[in-house]
Amino acid sequence: MSPVAQDFEQWRENVSTAFVPLDAVSTGTSSFEGTLVSSTLGSLQLSEVAGREVDVRRTRATIKRADPGLIKVGLQLSGRGTIVQNDREAVLNPGDFAVYDTSAPYDLHFVGDFEMFVVMFPRDALRIDSRELTTVAARRIEGNSGVGALVSPFLFNLRRNAADGTLPTTPMLENAVLDLLCAALDDAAPHDAPGSTLLIEAKSLVESHLDDPTLSTASLAARMHISVRYLQKLFESDGRTVAGWIRSRRLDRCHRDLRDPRFAADSIGTICARHGLIDSSNFSKLFKETYGMSPRAYRAD
Repeated sequence: MSPVAQDFEQWRENVSTAFVPLDAVSTGTSSFEGTLVSSTLGSLQLSEVAGREVDVRRTRATIKRADPGLIKVGLQLSGRGTIVQNDREAVLNPGDFAVYDTSAPYDLHFVGDFEMFVVMFPRDALRIDSRELTTVAARRIEGNSGVGALVSPFLFNLRRNAADGTLPTTPMLENAVLDLLCAALDDAAPHDAPGSTLLIEAKSLVESHLDDPTLSTASLAARMHISVRYLQKLFESDGRTVAGWIRSRRLDRCHRDLRDPRFAADSIGTICARHGLIDSSNFSKLFKETYGMSPRAYRAD
């Protein structure tokens, strides 16, 4: 069933309700018609929004009204859109996408008819810190080159599945969406230091082998055919250690799964082993050191 067209006032209210509080201004001379449909995939909200000749703004005033700490990824489906944040501007053509942070002011400009697919999720689901987020926000990620050429078709298919009701609901798909988006953002970030491409490759290998309890600094270096010393230097340039990165990624996955109702029947031991942490007592200690409470208490909270 096709989305029901809305006039501007309806559309403005629905967009502000579905996402975060926003200001919107119709900039066209013709009658406005817009649509908005949304669905969910675990912690992800998937929305397809369409309209014409409109400016949408997230201002400091609207942030004060509600700041749930969300990240949005906008994939241009048709028309042209512009995202402005942190004094940076991303002009998106169909297939291009960009990330923006709802905790900071941003502007969206559409000069004609447009359609955009928006993936929105909690800030802590993104594996980058605030400094890194600031550098990648409102950067155009081209849909026909680099990692973007892999992610853009994936997002188009995700949108199609959401629209026709054939979207799988497995946690693996949710994780895959977040992993691909993180890879695209890592690729889009300015990398001035030597070896940055290898660092991206190393992090990608970590993500794809978290379930392997033997994953270590030595085994990762062997997979990449580089020395342990050089691998350690790559991570040092990013302010991390190899072992620390592997551990934090495993804990992050466990942290996510412990609150996921789809894993309510799984024991804590099963969940931590799924992500390569086979010593459940050591996992409990690491979890409490990182998050301030035991896995059992976190799950029950």
